[in-house]
Amino acid sequence: MLYINDQISIAEWELSENFTRSQGPGGQNVNKVETAVELRFEAERSPHLPEPVKRRLKKLAGRRWTLDGAIVIRAEETRSQARNREIARERLAQLIETALTAPRRRIATRPTLGSVRRRLKSKTERGEIKTLRGRVSEEE
Repeated sequence: MLYINDQISIAEWELSENFTRSQGPGGQNVNKVETAVELRFEAERSPHLPEPVKRRLKKLAGRRWTLDGAIVIRAEETRSQARNREIARERLAQLIETALTAPRRRIATRPTLGSVRRRLKSKTERGEIKTLRGRVSEEE
C-alpha cells in the first residue's frame, strides 16, 4: 500500500515495477546490476482516485501519462535499487498529492486607473521616439 493521505491510499495491484540497468557512472557494477526503477501506476483504472483528481493528474503528469492511462515514473539517481524504489514512490505520491488540491478560480480584476494612464503615457513616449527616427527634412 502506498499512502497518500488519510483518505487515499494506492493498492499494490495498481503499481508495477520494472528494473533496468541504470545510466551514468557506477564502475563495474553498472553493467551487471539493474538498479534503475520504472514505476507504473494504472491511474485511469484506479478505483481509489476520484474523476476530477484523475483529470488534474493527467494534466500534471504530461508526457509521463501513457495512452492506456498509466503514469510511468523512472528513477535512477542512486546506485541502490531499494533507494530508487523509494524515490519513485515518493515522486508518485507527491504528484498525486498535488493533483488532490483543486486550483483556485481566478477572479477577474480591472487594472487601476493610474496603471492605465502610465501605460498609455509610456506608449506615446515610445511612439514619439520612433517618429524622431524618421528622415530629417531640409527645412530644419
